[in-house]
Amino acid sequence: MNNLAYRLDDVATAERPNTGRYAAERLEGLAATLFRPMGADGVYARTGAYEEVVDALAALITRHRDPVAEVFRFPPVMSRRVLETSGYLKSFPNLLGCVCCMDGSEAEVRGAVNRFVEGGAYTDALNVADLILTPASCYPIYPIAAARGVLPDDGLLFDVGCDCFRREPSRDLDRLQSFRMREYVRIGSADQISAFRESWMETARGIVEGLHLSYTVEVANDPFFGRGGQLMAVSQRQQSLKFELLIPVISAQQPTACMSFNYHQDHFGTTWGINQTDGKPAHTGCVAFGMDRLAVALFATHGSKAAKWPAAVRQMLRL
Repeated sequence: MNNLAYRLDDVATAERPNTGRYAAERLEGLAATLFRPMGADGVYARTGAYEEVVDALAALITRHRDPVAEVFRFPPVMSRRVLETSGYLKSFPNLLGCVCCMDGSEAEVRGAVNRFVEGGAYTDALNVADLILTPASCYPIYPIAAARGVLPDDGLLFDVGCDCFRREPSRDLDRLQSFRMREYVRIGSADQISAFRESWMETARGIVEGLHLSYTVEVANDPFFGRGGQLMAVSQRQQSLKFELLIPVISAQQPTACMSFNYHQDHFGTTWGINQTDGKPAHTGCVAFGMDRLAVALFATHGSKAAKWPAAVRQMLRL
């Protein structure tokens, strides 16, 4: 991925298996067509051809939205206190990205700049702000829901999305540091969350089949941090709290999670004081769409030129 200028003939590689060296070479060619380097792994400028497909995917997901869902689009930063309260720091501290600013008097700021101009460091003058880079688009919605008071009997449903960040530098196209995430978030009773998740797992299958993408749906776990995190991951799998829809972007042996279907139990209900009418903490769940991963999966499967994709795929995406 260092050499983003490297190109391959899509026609010549179309019949090669999507595994091993051939898959790596093909993704190199896609990178050169769809992205431009910006000096950091996993952070790329995106071409118009790529963005057209991301926009089409977003519209496709919107067409499956329940009419009662409330829509929110969040900025790429959020309150540090909100994320800390949600428990993210305990589970994924290694993925965290904080906003740092150069505070202080004019003399202090000018001194830091002068040190940089003279070849020294200025970063020691940076202070952690009250903002943090949003790691998943659902986190800001829970305090918003909590501020409304007791849940209605039929619960709440939200359509949320934002640019997200996770500190895991990689040269793989299916693992970016800066990426787009879209989610449907359900808040209600345990039965309501179960029905929501089951329904969306079925709907998701129909979407990817319509896009002519190979896939499997499997029990999964989040990448919890540390030794304690290993126990949390085992528990999550044993309770089937997380499923992922996997697509063989790089290889069939290591498919890429492009959607996830998550049941948080009453964690966020308890954390934020979101209660049902009977006074019990609300349960929550979400279905998450990795917009960039889905787009890369489409290009990796069907080729770098969307105009040459199967007619049924283009029709579904309205391209």
